[in-house]
Amino acid sequence: MAATDRLDVLHHFAAVADPRDARFITHRLGDLLTIALCALLSGAKSFEDMAAFGRAKEGWLRGLGLALPGGIPSHDNFRDVFRHLAPGAFQDGFTSWINAACARLGFDHVQVDGKALRGSRGVGGTCLCLVSAWVGANALTLGQVAVEDKSNEVTAIPRLLRLLELNGALVSIDALGCQKEVAQAIRDTGADYLLQVKGNQPTLEADLTARFEAASAADFEGFEHDLFLWEGRGHGREEERLCAVLYDLDGLRTRDEGVDLQAIVRVERTRRVGDEESYEVAHYLSSRRGTAKELGGAARGHWGIENGLHWVLDVVFREDDCRLKDRTAAENLGMLRRVAASLYRQDQGKGSVSGKQRRAAWDDDFRLHLLNLLSDVYA
Repeated sequence: MAATDRLDVLHHFAAVADPRDARFITHRLGDLLTIALCALLSGAKSFEDMAAFGRAKEGWLRGLGLALPGGIPSHDNFRDVFRHLAPGAFQDGFTSWINAACARLGFDHVQVDGKALRGSRGVGGTCLCLVSAWVGANALTLGQVAVEDKSNEVTAIPRLLRLLELNGALVSIDALGCQKEVAQAIRDTGADYLLQVKGNQPTLEADLTARFEAASAADFEGFEHDLFLWEGRGHGREEERLCAVLYDLDGLRTRDEGVDLQAIVRVERTRRVGDEESYEVAHYLSSRRGTAKELGGAARGHWGIENGLHWVLDVVFREDDCRLKDRTAAENLGMLRRVAASLYRQDQGKGSVSGKQRRAAWDDDFRLHLLNLLSDVYA
């Protein structure tokens, strides 16, 4: 793929407000952010790596249309920009691409979960936690927000949801997000929720357990319900998942715990490896009157965010090893990593994410191909 006179990714950065004093600007903001993204795609782990990448690839970068009036920025230039960029404005720079990608690809299930950046732990012992919304089917990060100091994910999730266009989607969140305010925030976007219930709400969990046990004892006679069974074998193990959904909620004492509650869900998982057998049960609340196949599949698919996004961030990008203490810089860099991870996943070629990262470092044409995935949604 030949270099073009203009790199389309620059248009996604054009709307990002420059926090610097115009009198002292040497390097254009779009150039800085483009180099940073290219460097991350090629395996950079620090601001020093970004500057080194820029020096090594200066000719290639100029060929893409970067003016570089002040030459290649130093690592201090990268650090200062990431420290002062407003995270919300930086994320907005990718909104047009993300929205266009979602409009083209379509999506139904959105997984919301938090991830701590352990390397950002400060003297107070706390570390930055980023809550992300991820579409596993398309491997796209829709957005992220940071959990504020002395707060938790429950307060961050509604802020994240207000940034997104989720009308008609099913949003799944683990037990920490099983709160009325979170459910209401999801419904306010026009989406439905699937919220896990665990021991942190013992009364609600006991009520759901009793309701399903009563239905099971009656062989579900007289209970409006749906059932679906998955069975699978592979890698020396057997797995069986039974999902039961109850739509008749009149006997549920804690019905008011949900917002627009339409169904309660129970997923039983039996796993056999050799002579060992394990058994797990999970319960969920949902505002969607979905089938057992749909809701059970979403419950299982929710944990794809761990392998599809968090694993990539930890193993490929080494996010937990990043010792960046400035929260704003860490949040902005976290967003750029998630964009890079999404670009790897949008590439339809064969190979692992780590393999694509190595190829991006070695192959200028492949790196350009990944960047152009930001604009391909408009083709």
